[in-house]
Amino acid sequence: MDLQDQLKNLFPDHTPSELKEEEKAKSTVWLQEAPILCKYEKRKGKPITIIEGYNGAEKDFKILTKELKTLLSVGGTFKNEVIMIQGDYRDKIMKYLQEKGFKTKRVGG
Repeated sequence: MDLQDQLKNLFPDHTPSELKEEEKAKSTVWLQEAPILCKYEKRKGKPITIIEGYNGAEKDFKILTKELKTLLSVGGTFKNEVIMIQGDYRDKIMKYLQEKGFKTKRVGG
């Protein structure tokens, strides 16, 4: 007996709601027309990916930063309208942002 069957036995009146792919892809942050710049730098000898050019509210920055950190399982922060992610993840970040509907531009290397 798998987990779904056990849940049906415990909660017979519940109907599970399936999220459609369209709903998963919907962005919870403000989308902008101008491209977001994604660049790579080394600070104190360690690589970081910098995302700049996003004009959203501070709340949107927090959401976007958290989504990226969770996606990549790395640390990061945002300061002064710039998101900094530990490591060189430009390709993954750009692909994720494009799937969410952002325009991206790779800067450097």
